[in-house]
Amino acid sequence: MSTTERTGHRRDLAAAGIAALLVTAAVAVGTFIEHTDGTLHLNWPPLYARWDPHVGPGTPAALAVAVAVIAYGPALAARLSWRPLLLAAWTASMAWIWSLALVDGMYRGVAQRLTTKYEYLQVVDRFEDIPATLRDFTRHILIDSPDPWPAHTAGHPPGAALTFVLLDRVGLGGGAWAGAFCVTAGSTAVAAVLITLRALADEATARRAAPFLVLTPAAIWVGASADGYFAAVTAWTIALLALAATRTVRSPAAAALGSGLLFGLVCYLSYGLTLFALVVAAVLLITRSLRPLPLLLAGAAVVPLIFTLAGFNWWEAYHLLVERYHQGAGGIRPYGYFVWANLACTVLVVGPATVAALRRTAASAPATFGRLYTGRTTPADRLTALVLAALLALLAADLSGMSKAETERIWLPFTTFLSAATALLPGAARRHWLTAQAVLALLLNHLLFTGW
Repeated sequence: MSTTERTGHRRDLAAAGIAALLVTAAVAVGTFIEHTDGTLHLNWPPLYARWDPHVGPGTPAALAVAVAVIAYGPALAARLSWRPLLLAAWTASMAWIWSLALVDGMYRGVAQRLTTKYEYLQVVDRFEDIPATLRDFTRHILIDSPDPWPAHTAGHPPGAALTFVLLDRVGLGGGAWAGAFCVTAGSTAVAAVLITLRALADEATARRAAPFLVLTPAAIWVGASADGYFAAVTAWTIALLALAATRTVRSPAAAALGSGLLFGLVCYLSYGLTLFALVVAAVLLITRSLRPLPLLLAGAAVVPLIFTLAGFNWWEAYHLLVERYHQGAGGIRPYGYFVWANLACTVLVVGPATVAALRRTAASAPATFGRLYTGRTTPADRLTALVLAALLALLAADLSGMSKAETERIWLPFTTFLSAATALLPGAARRHWLTAQAVLALLLNHLLFTGW
């Protein structure tokens, strides 16, 4: 190992160490605040979780998947042809998510997740007349309104609840099917990010990131939360746009239109995911192409038009949501704690390998911006620009004050792209970082019972 490589490795370890101290501080300060005045509404801050050491039926599978990905993932990612690699990454991601979810058992870990009093399945029966419910949606957002929506339904546009209503209509009702849908859909985000990296950077970059995208601690919250499904929709939005902008797909026009359609859907799944417009803009900047923009905008108008014609007013609902947010725990939780503790939470979601990779991303940012200006970018530059856009969107969400706690699931769409930075990690250290990712995920899932 050269002197430069040793220096880089030491700085990576230092970044991971500082991140660990941030997490420690968030746990210690958060525990003190919660025991003192109870304003955090968290049992194990900064996570929405409680201390509950346990093993379960998914434990052997989770250990097996972790060992297999660490031992064979980097070599397979380098050797497999492209399409089999996408299939293998998706399969491995699904196995990792399922095995972690089943550590808590099928009922507690999957089937019960989306059936609690806060969740979308509580309102399926209220959508018997979908157009009428959409027209009436905003009347039930505030806590003091007649028959108010549960927290998650009130906190999101109706596209989120409608997903589970439509699943119920096709015979896939109940918590088990809803959880299985979120795991299956959420696991496809790995393939979408790989496609994005290949189109924007190069295939070698995508291959280096693949094992880390699979073996991420974020998998704990993908299985099974609706935000895992949201993460997949946003990831495919960016993948289709990258293909359209680089014209590396048979029909760039169809890809641009499809990206717009998905982005329109994203805005009706979660208000906060409108921030993904920053990542969309980054893709156009990286590729120095506005060709996809007209079809992207046309596609993005479709879902809003449908909901608006059906009687749902997005802007009115958003303003009511802000009021509802401050009526509940969001109005009590201290901004001064969560504005930095959310970042500690993100460390636990992305893992130490991504923290080290983000250190490298930040270090290369000044040179990257210079080459973006001239148009003479390297694959690493294009990866850096994509990751920085996702990080900027996450920081905007953090500073907004509308993400106080529970960001381990809310920010899954952003953290999915942060994990792409792991392609910057040197080959000699890759298995060590993969091991650190797996150990963190296994410890979190076996020592805590995580919500959502």
